[in-house]
Amino acid sequence: MHAVRIRLVTATTVVAALTAVTGCTEKGSSAGSDRVIEVTATDSKCEVSKKEFPAGHVELAIENKGSKVTEVYLLFPDDRIVSERENIGAGTKQTVTAEVKAGDYTIACKPGMKGDGIRQAVKATGGTAAKRNPQLDKAVAAYREYAQEQADATLPKVKVFTDAIKAGDLTAAKNAYAPSRVGWERTEPIAESFGDIDPLTDTRADGLEKGQKWTGWHALEKALWQDKKIGAEQKTLADQLVTDLTDWQQRVGKAVITPTSMANGAKELLDEVATGKVTGEEDRYSHTDLSDFKANVEGAEKAYELLKPVASKNDPALTAELDKQFAALDTQLDTYRTTKTSDGFVSYDTVTEAQRKELSDAVNALAEPLSKLAAAVVK
Repeated sequence: MHAVRIRLVTATTVVAALTAVTGCTEKGSSAGSDRVIEVTATDSKCEVSKKEFPAGHVELAIENKGSKVTEVYLLFPDDRIVSERENIGAGTKQTVTAEVKAGDYTIACKPGMKGDGIRQAVKATGGTAAKRNPQLDKAVAAYREYAQEQADATLPKVKVFTDAIKAGDLTAAKNAYAPSRVGWERTEPIAESFGDIDPLTDTRADGLEKGQKWTGWHALEKALWQDKKIGAEQKTLADQLVTDLTDWQQRVGKAVITPTSMANGAKELLDEVATGKVTGEEDRYSHTDLSDFKANVEGAEKAYELLKPVASKNDPALTAELDKQFAALDTQLDTYRTTKTSDGFVSYDTVTEAQRKELSDAVNALAEPLSKLAAAVVK
C-alpha cells in the first residue's frame, strides 16, 4: 500500500479545494490535443496546462521537475481516485490515460509521496461519453465480477485470522495472516479508489498521518511477530478489521471501473510491488512479502488478460511483450514456492539482496510496457 493515502474529505472541504488551491498555477498550454493535460510537478507547485477539457478519454502528460519522487492523482470531488501514477522520479516523465464524464475533478501532485498533495481544480465539459468497443464493456463487467469474487472470498479468510486472535492463538493467527490478504492484494486499486478504507486496513507504521490511530493488518502483524502478544487491544483491532473489510466488500460493486482504470490499476499493482514488496517493507514483521507480491501480480495479470483482446488488435507488439514479461515474472516467483509455510512462499528475510535485485529487474521489465496498456485499449 502507499506510504500515505489521500484522505476522504467533507463536502465543505471539497468546495474549498475546488475554489482555492494553494500552490497550483495554470500555465499556457503547449499540448497538441485538447485532450492532453500537461502536468508539471515540482517540490512546491502543481502546474496544469488547462483547467477545462472535453469529457471522454484524457491524457495526463506528467513531468516531475522537482527534486523529490512524486505521485499525481486525478480525483473525483469527494477524493475517490479516478486514476493515479506513483513513483515518478525527479527529472522523469510519465503518461496516464483516463476516462472521465463531464464534471468537476481535482489534479493533485504529492511531492515526496506524502500528505494531501498540492491541488488544482479542473473540469471536464460536454456530455459526450467516451466511445467504447463492446469488448471493453465485457472486460469491465468481468473485472467487476472478479473484484467482487475476491472480496467475497476474503472475508471468510479474514474471519479465520481474527477468530484466532480473539481466541489468543498466536500460531494460528500467524498462519492465517498472509492468506487473509490475498484477495485484497489482487484488487487493491479498487479499495484505494474509495479513499477511506485502505488507511484503516493496510497502513504501515511509517505511513500514518499525524493523529491517525494505527489499525488494520499491519498493526496486528507487529503484535504477532515482533511483540509476540495478543491482548485486549489486538482483539479490538481484529473486530475493527472485520468491520472495515465488510464495508469494502459491500462497496466493491459500486466502484467506478473503466477500461483505462483497469489498465492503470494493473500498473499500480506493479508499483505496489516495486515500492513495498521487493524492498521487504510491506510485511516487515512477518516476512510474508512474496505472498502479497504474487497476489499483486495475479491481479495485474487478470486485468491485462481481460483487456488483451482489444489491446492485441491495437498494439500487438505491446501485448507480445507483456505476455513475455508476465511469464518471466511468474516463473521467477515460482522458484520461491515452498510447502513449509502457510502462504506457500519462503520467508522474505531468506531472499538475498542479489535475488531481490533480480526480482526488482523483472518487475521493472514488466512495469514499463504495462504503463502503455491504457493507451493501447483506447486507440
